[in-house]
Amino acid sequence: MYHSINPTDLDFFESLLGDRCKYDRDTCVAYNHDHTEDLQFTPSVVLFPKSTQEVSDILAYCHQCNIPVTPAGARTGLSGGCLPIYGGVMLSSEKLNRILEIDEKNAQVITEPGVITEVLQDAVKAKGLFYPPDPASKGSCFIGGNIAENSGGPKAVKYGVTKDWVLNLEIVLADGTIMWTGANVVKNATGYNLTQLVVGSEGTLAFVTKIVLRLIAHPTQTLLMLVPFYDALHACQAVSSIFNAGITPSGLEFMEHNALKWSQAFSQDYSIEVKDEHAAHLLIEVDGFDSEQLMKECEIILSVLENYETDEILFAESEAQKNTLWGLRRKVGEAVKAQSVYKEEDTVVPRFALPQLLETVKNIGGKYGFESVCYGHAGDGNLHVNIIKGNLSDLFWNEELPIAIRELFTEVIKLGGTISGEHGIGLVQKPYMDLAFSPSGMELMRGIKHVFDPKGILNPGKIF
Repeated sequence: MYHSINPTDLDFFESLLGDRCKYDRDTCVAYNHDHTEDLQFTPSVVLFPKSTQEVSDILAYCHQCNIPVTPAGARTGLSGGCLPIYGGVMLSSEKLNRILEIDEKNAQVITEPGVITEVLQDAVKAKGLFYPPDPASKGSCFIGGNIAENSGGPKAVKYGVTKDWVLNLEIVLADGTIMWTGANVVKNATGYNLTQLVVGSEGTLAFVTKIVLRLIAHPTQTLLMLVPFYDALHACQAVSSIFNAGITPSGLEFMEHNALKWSQAFSQDYSIEVKDEHAAHLLIEVDGFDSEQLMKECEIILSVLENYETDEILFAESEAQKNTLWGLRRKVGEAVKAQSVYKEEDTVVPRFALPQLLETVKNIGGKYGFESVCYGHAGDGNLHVNIIKGNLSDLFWNEELPIAIRELFTEVIKLGGTISGEHGIGLVQKPYMDLAFSPSGMELMRGIKHVFDPKGILNPGKIF
């Protein structure tokens, strides 16, 4: 179907990029995976453009020659979104790594896609501004990857996900056409919303080269508490009760017992006591500008928690302790990966259905004989279900487990949810898309893909 890269193609890429064209074995192997399970697909060449025009020239050539192109950022994804399953070109955004302008007057930032999310956050924070979306991998993931996956993170419960902060995008289409998708304004009712169409499209529609994000004033105060529960279902039930009491936390995270214990072992940080009888924890944060108001919100949260059986609640007494608590939460994913090969299912349901979702996960695990470790953004109803391979056979892992996952996703849909909250579909979730969309919905999305990329060279084999 696709043209295999030959010496003539490599000569063209080298003439354009020089030593930023890499096709040695070591480089190609280093770029043949992301953080998805143990999957590996090796590209024929890895290209590192430094400008929009270079991206345009590369895509125009690949379009003409029918060469598959896999856009890639920091490769921290969990759905196989940047795995080059057809080989060809891996097009990296690593050298497109400049923050171009922080517009304090309009509370906006213009950035290239290869900027690390936390670096961007720190840069605008130095100006008193705030970019809230903060995936667990914010210290390593790129803002361009966040655009591709419509990433969320703990702050999404109060501030929304990536799409809620994107004003405008400069993109390069599959044939090399350069265009902007919108305007740098907070209101825009001009034609179809191409900006939001590209956000979350997983690199299948265009390559993003510039990003305009809106910002807000950075909160000056935070309060953080860790709440141990003796019953994990009670922890899930408490979540909707907090919102029903009129409180919207800036973070509301759920961690099963093993999630927190494994994170402690991975981090070698045991400063927080986790008892054997603690079935789960909620990590709850409120933020704002008035410390007295935040204390009142915490008092309301505590009054809600009195309705549930909890152990002693830990209030973070210092910035160092806050960083410890958040560090343990953010490292859960890495900790699970260090334990075993695993599959992470990014389930999401309406907030009130979270207890039913957790119960469903455990029941299906019992039925099929697999262990799961669950954690996630409870305030969003977003539960990350980590299925541990451990001593399970390859036969079960490859043939029976997909049946169990389909059963899980079927129940998620029945609960009013869907199969991915923030990790995307990519390679590993595409067999289940028929559960989330009707045939006509799938056909409509395929039609959109064809309009943007008629030859199907951009991130082929993903989503559909």
